[in-house]
Amino acid sequence: MENPSSSNIEKLQQDCYHEWMRLQAKRMTDLKQALTNGEKNDDELRELIETVIGEFKDYAGKRSEQSRRYSSNYFAPTWNTCLENALLWMGGCRPSSFIRLVYAMCGSQTELRLANFLRNDNLDGLSMALGETPGLDEAGESMSDLTPEQLYKINELHLKTVQEENKLSKQAATLQEDTADMPIALAAFYKEEIGEADVEVESALDKYEANMARILTEADKLRLTTLTQVVEILTVVQAVDFLLAGKKLHLSMHEWGRLREHRRLESCGGGGDPGGEFSGG
Repeated sequence: MENPSSSNIEKLQQDCYHEWMRLQAKRMTDLKQALTNGEKNDDELRELIETVIGEFKDYAGKRSEQSRRYSSNYFAPTWNTCLENALLWMGGCRPSSFIRLVYAMCGSQTELRLANFLRNDNLDGLSMALGETPGLDEAGESMSDLTPEQLYKINELHLKTVQEENKLSKQAATLQEDTADMPIALAAFYKEEIGEADVEVESALDKYEANMARILTEADKLRLTTLTQVVEILTVVQAVDFLLAGKKLHLSMHEWGRLREHRRLESCGGGGDPGGEFSGG
């Protein structure tokens, strides 16, 4: 029978994530409204940015507290879809993916602005002939307006973040290799019954869970630090645009994973929602 304390902790972890996903959806709406507001107030935008960052910090703190004994739940969450679990790095997204998102947004918005410019340029001749003011770029401030200084800082942050990711990946690899060491490997080899564990094995597994919890906490700190530093490099409008894109990506990956699993179940003659209302990780 499953340990009741383990079951209760997993439910706490799952409930915490479901609440986080609901908050993500709400903040996505808030960020979208802030960008579409005709008269953007920088102070209000900064307050919204601080709220979003603060909520992520609170969520990371809850994860750290709830992972002290059962950290493995976060590395392959049962409340996740298979697609999301396949993309996990240390229980979440890679911190460097925040920076890759900035690059992607910069490229796509630059292409869009260029296309708009070329289209408007063809219309300007007709506008001038009619005595009208040539069309102006109405895209407003965006990632395509990143200055050389901003790009330099983002590149520096990218290099630093990848180095920190590699350190944590090496630590996790060492812990994984330790599972083939004593006493775990010897117990698995010599025990008559598969899965039979003694006090020494349980202690070793508890130590492994504790070390993985430490790595999860460090990974969340790196995610938070990277996110905060990216936002500090960007202008307030760019930061809101970036945070909105990040939340849309997070929620979309959950939904895409859920739909793919639903299609697989249907093709196998099954049915139902594999992940529930919010199954993402």
